[in-house]
Amino acid sequence: MASSKVYLFDEISKHNKTKDCWLIISGKVYDVTSFMDDHPGGDEVLLSSTGKDATNDFEDVGHSDDAREMMEKYVIGEVDVTTVPTKRLYVAPGLGGTNPKDDKPGFLIKILQLLVPLLILGLALAVRTYTKKD
Repeated sequence: MASSKVYLFDEISKHNKTKDCWLIISGKVYDVTSFMDDHPGGDEVLLSSTGKDATNDFEDVGHSDDAREMMEKYVIGEVDVTTVPTKRLYVAPGLGGTNPKDDKPGFLIKILQLLVPLLILGLALAVRTYTKKD
């Protein structure tokens, strides 16, 4: 592939559906739409790797040499690496981001973590002192 097309990250990340799925692996762009139904791990595995550099996801699985050869027919170009974010912010569904106003419950928990053991210790000492036989 002497002169392959170069894609921007924003353009690639728009292809994140079952009927239109592109992945970035080792700087190359793969259109895996036609492979979605045939992927041994299912289409959800591929969809979870969209919108980011999926190289680590791909390498962590330990794909066979046959799988690596099969990938070549899905290559459609290369990614402009200067447009790929270095880190992807993950926010779990339904959790949202952190809110600075939520610091009060965290502070209360820290105070209780300190006071409860002290209260238990004080109660134990009081019981020992008042129940001690002379």
